[in-house]
Amino acid sequence: MSYGNTFQSWRGATPAWTDYTRHKFVERLGDGTLPRAAFLHYLKQDYVFLIHFSRAWALAVTKADTVDEMRLAAGTVNALINDEIALHVKTCAAAGVSEADLFTTQERPENLAYTRYVLDAGHSGDLLDLLAALAPCVMGYGEIGAALAAAKTCDTYSEWINTYASDEYQQLCRDVGALIDNAVQRRLGDNPESCPRWPALCRRFDMATKLEVGFWDMGLRP
Repeated sequence: MSYGNTFQSWRGATPAWTDYTRHKFVERLGDGTLPRAAFLHYLKQDYVFLIHFSRAWALAVTKADTVDEMRLAAGTVNALINDEIALHVKTCAAAGVSEADLFTTQERPENLAYTRYVLDAGHSGDLLDLLAALAPCVMGYGEIGAALAAAKTCDTYSEWINTYASDEYQQLCRDVGALIDNAVQRRLGDNPESCPRWPALCRRFDMATKLEVGFWDMGLRP
């Protein structure tokens, strides 16, 4: 998928990307063999994750240098709270799990490790540190959704798949990719890979990707 030059560079630098986007959990979502209990367990944990993820994107507003950066970060917060979280609430409600139950879900250690890593990246670093930690989730789900929708092997989890394969979500991925490219160019110049900060940003992206792999592992162990 074409989500920007910086993303492509970060993606290509981490072997964990394939482990993440072709994880057993993802494969079983696509072919419909993922047990419903595992899917609901994942959704409950992901609901909690999205709350912290929304806070991290809200933090991006305060780390931004321009109104354009602020506007896109704020728009992403809106999409997370009013679209992605709404999907989780709807799906879980159909299984008898209320939003109040979702909100009181106890975080698994894998969830806590990932969300706090992202928030720490934002609190201790600048916008680039935060974006490098946020990008694997945003773009990874876009890649996964598009791939599973193209395969069309089973309809069991089609609503989840279609959410991330949708034109709206794919545009969000492209917008975030453009935000990252512009933020990198603004702060690191036209040749960012030669900048001393570049390896550290690659490591942030790599660690966040590995934490995504851990999140999928958790999903298989309800």
